[in-house]
This record gives sequence, C-alpha cells and structure tokens, in this order.
Amino acid sequence: MSLWTDLRDFFFPRLCVACGNRLLSGEEGVCLRCASSLPYTHLYNKVGNEMEQCFWGRFPIERASSLFYYAKGGTVARILYAMKYDGQRKLCVKMGEWIGSELLPTGFFDGIDCLLPVPLFRTRERKRGYNQSELLARGIAEKTGLPVCRNAIYRLRNNATQTHKSGYARWLNVQELFCATADAASLAGKHILLVDDVLTTGATLVACADALSAIGDIRISIVTLAWTK
Repeated sequence: MSLWTDLRDFFFPRLCVACGNRLLSGEEGVCLRCASSLPYTHLYNKVGNEMEQCFWGRFPIERASSLFYYAKGGTVARILYAMKYDGQRKLCVKMGEWIGSELLPTGFFDGIDCLLPVPLFRTRERKRGYNQSELLARGIAEKTGLPVCRNAIYRLRNNATQTHKSGYARWLNVQELFCATADAASLAGKHILLVDDVLTTGATLVACADALSAIGDIRISIVTLAWTK
C-alpha cells in the first residue's frame, strides 16, 4: 500500500456499507465479515429455478438468476441502498463483477450476445448521476467480455417509487413504461440479458421485455443482484 493510500485511509477512512466498520486493505465496499454472511440464492444456472418460474406465462424467458436474497433491513438491503442513494458508483461495478465471477463458471452467460441494463428516467439518472443497473452491467462485462447495450429501450416517464406498493399496484405502475428505440432492431435474432439491481414482483422487467416483444426472434434472460423471494 502506498503512503498516499495510508494517509487517505487514515484521514478519510473507508467504511463497509453494510456494517459501518473500517475497511481493511484489499476490501472494497463490503468488509470480508459481511461478505461471508451474505445470503446466496445458489440459483446459478439451474434450469427452471424458482426465479425463472416467476416469469413463466408472462414472456418466453430463456433463463434467470440472482446472486443474493433480499430481506428488508438486512445486509443486502443496506448494500442496495448505498448503490442507489449514497453515490457508491464503484460499489455498483464491484457488485456486477461479483455477479460475473459467480455465474461465469456455471455457463449462465453462454450464448448471451449483450447485456441490457434497465434504464432510469433521464431526470432521475441526471439527479443521481448514474444508473446503478448500468454500472452493474459494466461490472458483469468486465468479467464476461460481453458488450453493454444502452440505447435499445428508454423509460417513458418517471414512475412513482415501487417501494411501498402492493404487487398489483406495481404492475399498474409500470404499464407501458418502456419503449424500444430504432437501435433495438439490431437485437433481432440475438439473446440479450436484462440486468437490474433487485427483483420483487418482476413487473419492471416484464415491462422491459414487453417493449422488446416486437423484435424478431429475440431471446431474453434476466439477472439481478438481489431477489425478494
């Protein structure tokens, strides 16, 4: 470790986003203690897993996986909060790299042509300064070499937050929320992977898939950092 890094960490200590303790050298965003206790789903590349079943009958999904289970107030919830609201850009990329490292050996990314992060509405992204799902996709790309497609769909409106809505209200909230662009035509015949931070009811991801439904012979899979089972 350099003298500058030592001084920086002394005066401006890096803290774990999950527990608030000081990060040690080599730790990034989440300390090893918190990382070791994260609730893995172990879905990996299991065909017909429970997360995949969430989308059966909604659109023809190829595969689906998520790295961690989400629980309100838990470690994963604190990580997601930091990613969205604390300006933790590096943490978003780090979590994407984590997804890539865990799923790559399982064959989950085999046959995928590109990563498509769920877009934010332009004013919300401008206010936040970034789209956490896009940074997740960048992290996955670092480990897989897959390209990130940013311009195939866009969000039509800044819909109200989903946090306190019921399942039915979430579905109403995302009706016709996304629209395909002219660039989306280039995805014909390709297998795309939709990337988002957390899966709850699946309403937002289904809305993304609906926006792409007119593209010929497109195949869609899904990956998220967390899943509210």
